[in-house]
Amino acid sequence: MATNVVRMANSPELPSRRGLLRTAAAAGVSGLTALPPAAAHAAASTSAPQLPGGLVPYRSPYVNWAGEITHHGLWACAPRTGQEVADLANWAHASGWRLRARGMSHTWSPLTITQATASDARVLLLDTTGHLTRMELAEPPPGAPGAVRAQTGVLLEALMGFMADHGLGVTNTPAPGELSLGGALAIDAHGASVPADGEAARPGHTYGSLSNLVLSLTAVVWDAGQGAYVLRTFRRGRDPECEALAAHLGRAFVVEAVLQAGEETPLRCVSRVDIGADELFAPPGSAAAAGGRTMADFMSATGRVEAIWFAFTDRPWLKVWSLSPERPITSRPVWGPYNYPFSDSLPTPVSRLLGRMVGEGAWYLAPEFGLAQFTVAATGLTTTVAKDLWGASHHLTFYLRPTTLRETANGYAFLTSRADVQRVISEFAGYYRERLHAWAARGRFPVNGQVQIRVCGLDQPRDTAAPGAGPPLLSVIRPHPDHPEWDCAVWVDVLTQPTTPGAAEFYRELERFCLRTFDGRYAATRVEWSKGWAYSDTAAWTDEEVIGTAVPASYGTGEWHQATGVLNALDPHRVFSNAFLDRLLGP
Repeated sequence: MATNVVRMANSPELPSRRGLLRTAAAAGVSGLTALPPAAAHAAASTSAPQLPGGLVPYRSPYVNWAGEITHHGLWACAPRTGQEVADLANWAHASGWRLRARGMSHTWSPLTITQATASDARVLLLDTTGHLTRMELAEPPPGAPGAVRAQTGVLLEALMGFMADHGLGVTNTPAPGELSLGGALAIDAHGASVPADGEAARPGHTYGSLSNLVLSLTAVVWDAGQGAYVLRTFRRGRDPECEALAAHLGRAFVVEAVLQAGEETPLRCVSRVDIGADELFAPPGSAAAAGGRTMADFMSATGRVEAIWFAFTDRPWLKVWSLSPERPITSRPVWGPYNYPFSDSLPTPVSRLLGRMVGEGAWYLAPEFGLAQFTVAATGLTTTVAKDLWGASHHLTFYLRPTTLRETANGYAFLTSRADVQRVISEFAGYYRERLHAWAARGRFPVNGQVQIRVCGLDQPRDTAAPGAGPPLLSVIRPHPDHPEWDCAVWVDVLTQPTTPGAAEFYRELERFCLRTFDGRYAATRVEWSKGWAYSDTAAWTDEEVIGTAVPASYGTGEWHQATGVLNALDPHRVFSNAFLDRLLGP
């Protein structure tokens, strides 16, 4: 543990945010890292807690994905077993501390810690990735070809690789493979798939989120009879608490999950950059949509689509995945994930543009930067022979690495029916482009990244092999109680550099448009838990009307209160909470 010893410094001056980010990135934030000396001095204002069971505390910085939520150093430890987490919960309850699970910190939102967390806060980070990484095959229930038991610190890339080695797989995974299972389940991580026209349902699979694969969860919860926090296993379809824990937003601590799985089927991924945004996002029924090359057309043909649309460009990067048990003769086989090396790091000309924007405040270069990013993608697909790939499903759905350009992002899902997918996409894309160019005409450039558009199914209970199961209560893609005809969700994220002037104000405009346009008539808006939302003109997660009214209403008042009531009952002392979750989920 020598690398984690805090070195004291005489100077009280704290390093800059940018300096902390550089230091944390060099050290590998997800692991055990030493602090810059000045930050260590500030962090040392709280003496080391005396943890139970011989667990050794150490100081660790916290930096989320985009570096917008940072802390110079909180006390942390790495529990080795689920029982040690329970012991820590009892210690925290008695000592007035809070516990926050920390996996890979790949999040934008304040679900782990808030930016306002004080330097001497009695908050202990629990690193799940150090020891809670065991995985093994489990007995599958009738109706599922396989099941896996995994502790929540295991990374998705390792878990999917383990499953594939046993002929098993899942339909939907997020783009980053370096996410902890616990973090992915907490925010109902999703992918990009619906059934293609004529595609039969596959046993063990879901077109919804990873949370909909849960068969059972083992969590640390309060036992009133014992007057203590204990480990308890909840089974889907039998224990109603399981539906609340399956997507708990960090308001609980799950140490182990049993997930159902289906048979692994290889995928083909074809990338295209030859279709203009006017056609790909065309209004349904328009002349531009008549060519059969809209997002909805590709979705109908293969079920699996994603568009990455660089700011101020007119031709998105379209990915089209399809089930492909046999390799097509034109496809290049791949043997691992992350098959777009040109997107893993910025070429020198692009990084220079970024440096001028961020370092010199030359934000007017956003159109040039967007075009440069598109050019890198378009040429990179050709030079790396990556336009047509074939391989194991997770090798083709994991494509985002930690070295990818780290941007801030808002995030929303629009629940709708397949018949209205193109309408939803077209209306969002049209408004986004109109506002982007209107701002540019006034000399303001709040967006310099990409728009990502994906479509996936909902968390339908019929997909699970657990009889009597309901959908995860707080899953963003939980079916809407008033609209059984809605069967999918359109996900949108708009990315930009964290320090871009006007970004929050622009995001607020987009959010207000989404809430008033997709208001429950033919589509409804829900926020994406791990991204930015509830915008004021200056910051995310600050609009109390969105936090306190719009978000609960998007789930239904009764359903929202059911979920929050269960989570609060499982942890009545709020050991597993923070100031933001207290606001969002209630006292």
